Amino acid sequence: MNRTVHFASDNYAAVHPEVMAAMAAANEGHDVAYGADAATAAFDAAIASTFGDHALGFPVFNGTGANIVSLMALSPRWGGIVASEHAHINSDENGAPERVGGLKILPLPAPDGRLDPDQLGRYARDLGDIHRAQPVVLSVTQSTELGTLYSLEQMAELTYAAHELGMRVHMDGARIANAAAALGVDLRTATAGADVLSFGGTKNGAMLGEAVVILSPELRGSLAHDLPYLRKSTMQLGSKMRYVSAQLTALLSSIDVTGTPLWLRNARQANAMAARLREALAPLAEAGAIRFTQDTESNAVFVELPRAAAEAVRAAFRFYDWQPGAAPDTVEARWMCAWDTTPEDVDGFAAAVRGAIDGAAARTR
Repeated sequence: MNRTVHFASDNYAAVHPEVMAAMAAANEGHDVAYGADAATAAFDAAIASTFGDHALGFPVFNGTGANIVSLMALSPRWGGIVASEHAHINSDENGAPERVGGLKILPLPAPDGRLDPDQLGRYARDLGDIHRAQPVVLSVTQSTELGTLYSLEQMAELTYAAHELGMRVHMDGARIANAAAALGVDLRTATAGADVLSFGGTKNGAMLGEAVVILSPELRGSLAHDLPYLRKSTMQLGSKMRYVSAQLTALLSSIDVTGTPLWLRNARQANAMAARLREALAPLAEAGAIRFTQDTESNAVFVELPRAAAEAVRAAFRFYDWQPGAAPDTVEARWMCAWDTTPEDVDGFAAAVRGAIDGAAARTR
């Protein structure tokens, strides 16, 4: 069978075999529904081992669900959520925080995907004003929607500033594995400063499923009480939860002969392939034929190229246009690498890009 590979999203990737094996192992006979099962008990232990004994995890179906449940748990009904203008909760969840959670998103500009602590003052002045949504939660994405990273120092400064203003901190960790791998730290270190994490599995080798993870010891009691009700009322409680739990446990706990967990192996591969792709196309950027628009710090490459070249490449490889380019005949594209992207995949894609650029240049001569 011919292998089909695309660079549109890490959501396109296949399920990792170790995750499939974990689901098959969970698929034996009957077990108690709604999370009172052996696979979910193993997941609970994996969360405690990964994030600390104080941490609690709640499996959900998808990333939007994880974000909505997290934000509703952290915010009162009159609350506002401060986030980057590029945040998934602001631009890619069809207004779900507002429609489902009744929460107002308060966006801030972030040209490179990252927020600065000084920006929080933009909404902090609204505290106590009954005419304004109250900025009670900061939602920060790591790695960002533009493929960039907060350093540990930047994240510490940002979350400290939010807490000083009385805000709670939510981390959208759809790609937290890629961030931790790039930073060279474990998941607990990568999420330091956050009160609640949306832990991503689907983009890191799972079939489906994410988790809401309580990280704050101070909030554990109240959130542990509220989250089960929120999860059910937002339609994120799985009856056969063992199948979601088994996947996440495999990512956290499946260790290879070197002692490396699956989440880290998968993230390292995706990140390395993005770096390889950028390196392969660097000569085109040096020649002015394309322009990298963001630093490549995780598993995404953002690039501006001729629109005609982008369409030519898309005939063989799917990928998304991010936004119009600086000129009418250019477009900014996002190219994503996944856990199963291979060097051969990258080299073939890079060759197609080079061919399309040459073809576009020939047509303009």
